[in-house]
Amino acid sequence: MNRISGDRHSGPTRRALLTAGAGSVLAAGCARGGASGAPAAATSGAATPTAAAGGLTPGVMTLFKDPAYNFNGLLALGASGAGAAEVGEVLTAVNAINGSGLTAQMYTKTFRTLGDQLLKAPPGAPADGQSKRFRALRAAQYYGQALFFVLGSDDPGSEEQLYKAGRAAWDAFCDLCEPAPVKAIVPYGTTPLPVWFFRPDTSNTPRPTVILTNGSDGQNVDMWTYGVPAALDRGWNALVYDGPGQGQLLFVDQVVFTPTWEKVVTPLVDWLSARPDVDPGRIALTGLSMAGDLAPRAAAFETRIAALVAMPGCVEPWLGFPPEIRQILTPDKQETNDIWNKEVVPELPPDAADVMKKRFEPFSVPAMLEARQGKLFTDFYTPATRIRALSITDVVGRIKAPTLVLDYEGEQFYPGQPRRMYDALTSPKDYVRLTAAQGAQLHCSPMAPQLHCEVVFDWLRKTLGVR
Repeated sequence: MNRISGDRHSGPTRRALLTAGAGSVLAAGCARGGASGAPAAATSGAATPTAAAGGLTPGVMTLFKDPAYNFNGLLALGASGAGAAEVGEVLTAVNAINGSGLTAQMYTKTFRTLGDQLLKAPPGAPADGQSKRFRALRAAQYYGQALFFVLGSDDPGSEEQLYKAGRAAWDAFCDLCEPAPVKAIVPYGTTPLPVWFFRPDTSNTPRPTVILTNGSDGQNVDMWTYGVPAALDRGWNALVYDGPGQGQLLFVDQVVFTPTWEKVVTPLVDWLSARPDVDPGRIALTGLSMAGDLAPRAAAFETRIAALVAMPGCVEPWLGFPPEIRQILTPDKQETNDIWNKEVVPELPPDAADVMKKRFEPFSVPAMLEARQGKLFTDFYTPATRIRALSITDVVGRIKAPTLVLDYEGEQFYPGQPRRMYDALTSPKDYVRLTAAQGAQLHCSPMAPQLHCEVVFDWLRKTLGVR
């Protein structure tokens, strides 16, 4: 394959590198040890998920040979502890997918069908409220699993419809909670933010509150697994929301990510602070997966955040993409897009093309709309520039709130970045590395969200002086 003038890259062709890195790019935007104190040295640079994940998912932890599918399957399996999945349902789906041959089409179809089935009446007696509630929650999980790979299926145009199915299941679950979360719309530019405010009760007692921030492709159900019940069980409130580039704002309203996440969080803090059941001096902020970059960015400017948790710490999301992807971006838009369209796209394997559609859609409405038509975007420069703009290396030092930085053994998407964040912080800080010995390895500890929540909320309780 031809290279443009001035390309000093030697060794494998760009096509070979892209093919090798495809699985890592797809998995990189999902939703995720040691003890507190200074961390040990960690390496930095781009991830190598296939190598990193392979040795850390032995035996039954390997649901699928492909690391991207395996990671997502583990997230579903791990959610069972919070009632957001059922072990038997997930493993039966895994067996069906593997038996038919692992493809995006089979994965999407299997989990979508499972979601559809759960919204129907269960076998036996008519379902009571609790059965309907948790069947809807599990349906939201399985629709989310299908949504993640739908752009690589035979029906990419069903993406918005599939998102809405998952959202309807989530809302059905919420309506059956006791008490039901307060649903509201919080002002944000021209597109308000949908929020779900969970409370232990309706007493209006001022309580500590945690704002749960999702990553680049997680769904609301993931915030249930990674925080809501943990908060409620401890007498806390929990706020779940869709920001730009997430959920409703992405798939329906077509609003992409912004690098100024403080403009997203500040209206949320305003809304919470006006409520009688919120202690305004004890509002914490967590960020899961890529939100380990977004939440710290917000806390650097929104001084009412009393405690911050980055899960994991991330200072440059662009480094979560393999170097062969990052090399495409040059300072010149035309040159960049020429490389993309003339060198890369003609030789990009279909599965790698599907990877790029998924990874870039939260940063480009045209890319998303083209992907829904089965097409690959032609403008690489604009979304790539937006991803690179998420760097927070120059603002981490502004954070004043006590901060917990999580890291994970085998962190396959942002290796070394939690350490970089920890070192750059000037506020009171702690570092915890979750490990394979705990079953909590890999990005966001997909197999151990309960342990994950214990670490986070024990730290929050201590930091905020909550009994």
